[in-house]
Amino acid sequence: MDNLFLDSLRESWQQFVVAAPRFALALAVLAAFWIFGRLMARGLRALLDRSDLAEAHLGFFRRLVTWIFVLIGAAVALDIIGLSGAASGLLAGGGITAVVLGFAFREIGENFLAGFFLAFSRPFNLGDLIESNGLQGVVREISLRSTHIRSADGRDIYIPSSKIFKEPLINFTRDGLRRHNFSIGVAYSEDIDRVCGLLLRTVIESGYVLEKPGPFAGITNFQTAFVEVTVRVWVDAFNPPPDVSDSRSAIMSLCRRALVEAGYTLSSDVSQAIELVNKPPAS
Repeated sequence: MDNLFLDSLRESWQQFVVAAPRFALALAVLAAFWIFGRLMARGLRALLDRSDLAEAHLGFFRRLVTWIFVLIGAAVALDIIGLSGAASGLLAGGGITAVVLGFAFREIGENFLAGFFLAFSRPFNLGDLIESNGLQGVVREISLRSTHIRSADGRDIYIPSSKIFKEPLINFTRDGLRRHNFSIGVAYSEDIDRVCGLLLRTVIESGYVLEKPGPFAGITNFQTAFVEVTVRVWVDAFNPPPDVSDSRSAIMSLCRRALVEAGYTLSSDVSQAIELVNKPPAS
């Protein structure tokens, strides 16, 4: 019995000694493919740096190239250690594997493909203010699976790429233009034309708004106790005023002060509506 055990142990050791070089070579090949994939990814990144591709999408393609070479290296390593059937299945049976994995990990696959297409379409970049599925925030990171945004109240939100790809997406800072709306209630006895003129002069002289598209001030509704006057202004989201933290609030404060100092009667029963629009209306 002892001899049988020793013979089996010697046979296993001899098989290990014979197979060890192949395992070592397979690991070396896999490591070489991984290193080569990293080098190729760096070369691709250096090439794409000359294009207008966003920084976040450069990282996407870098990781994609690296994993492609790792997959090829794994197939070659399996063939070296004698698992040619597994290697052939990994390469030739990729379509079947993709179908199986597609059903097993449907959501992961959807997010990956959506992230891949988003990398090419580039609807937003790092630092853009976007809204999707009722969630709004500044883009902090774009990965294969999700997009990380930071909301105004400090929440870190990770939106799956498939959700952004399939649902409507609003990019407030694509061209740097943002529009602010607010309404003011003015008594019927006041000269509304003078009120609108004063509001236009106030917002223009504030230095916070753009000349093109120009600001607007006019009557938008007749309420029971007051005339509703709406002011619309466009601001540059890329170059906000350095002396204010919120240009909308500063503009509203200046307009209120100008009307009060001019002696106009304002209504306290009016709701203020704020609207952000990405692009100005076509003229």
